[in-house]
Formats: sequence, C-alpha cells, structure tokens
Amino acid sequence: MKRVFIVHGWGGFPNEGWFPWLKKELQKKGFQVKVLSMPDADNPKIKKWVGFLSKNVKKADSDTYFVGHSIGCQTIMRYLQTIKGKIGGAVFVAGWFHLKGLETKAEENIAKPWLKTKIDFSRLRNKGRYAAIFSEDDYFVPLSDAKAFKRRLGAKITIEKNKGHFSGSDGVKKLPVALKELIAMIKK
Repeated sequence: MKRVFIVHGWGGFPNEGWFPWLKKELQKKGFQVKVLSMPDADNPKIKKWVGFLSKNVKKADSDTYFVGHSIGCQTIMRYLQTIKGKIGGAVFVAGWFHLKGLETKAEENIAKPWLKTKIDFSRLRNKGRYAAIFSEDDYFVPLSDAKAFKRRLGAKITIEKNKGHFSGSDGVKKLPVALKELIAMIKK
C-alpha cells in the first residue's frame, strides 16, 4: 500500500490550512495518509523532528511518499539522508535553504541550525522523485531557492501566484498542485 507522510512547518499543526484537504483527497484514492503532529512545533529542533519522522515512518521504501511544508521540507530532506534505499518521492511546499522576514532574535536562533547544518544532497538526489512548489509572493522563502531545489535535487519546480507561504493564515485551504505533483510521481 502506498503511504504518504505530511510534515507541517514551524508553528504548524495537522489541521492547518491545506493538510486536511490533501489527506482526504489522497485517502479517496486509496492511500494510507498520516499528517504528523511534530513535537514542539513553535521551537523545532533538527534531531527531535528527524527522529520523530523516522519513528513514524519506520521503514521507508518505494511505496513511501512525503509532502512537506516549509521547515517540514528540511525535516524530510534530513531524514532521507539517513536512510538506505529509495523512496517513491517527495513534494516540497515552500521549502527553503535561505530565509527572509525573520523578525526577532528568537526566530533567528531557531532557524540558525536549520540554515547552517549541511544537507548531503549527493545522498538525496537519486533517492526518489521530487517536486518543489513556491509562491512568487512568499514572505519567508526567496524565489531563488526554487533554482537551488532544481540544481541540488533535480526537483520539478512549480511557481504559484498569491499563495504567500502556503499557510492557513494565507487562506490556502486547498492545494491542487501538490496533489497533482504527488499523483504524477506515483504514476511514473
């Protein structure tokens, strides 16, 4: 059975924004879907988040897929570099390697390890298929990161208009492009 793990972002939660919609759409198509409630979402730590994802996935294989939002994308990439074998693929929504718009020292301190701790892209590149979705008006993610996802992971890039950071607070309650990209990689 095909499994999909959805990983929310910093300050996110399973019932936020488009996550419930995507879960329902995937379940209608017969997928087993888990929207994880990541630990200490307001203060995400690499080791804790990657460990939590690993514990929930147990054993990833070619029938395992991931959808991440923001720091959830970072979590998925960091998890994937720790496993052997291939996965089906991953859809990254508002994923990043650089951030803008952080307003406080506390936010900068939370983001710093995620920004500074290297990811081994050579371990990820052939692990599965990737798609990355960006919004041209994202207030946290510079659009230049789209090129980095293409270069580092070979990800298929989609750029949306007027989606902000794809958060529930941006009014994004459905995200058909994420469903479309996931279904496309499953059918390959």
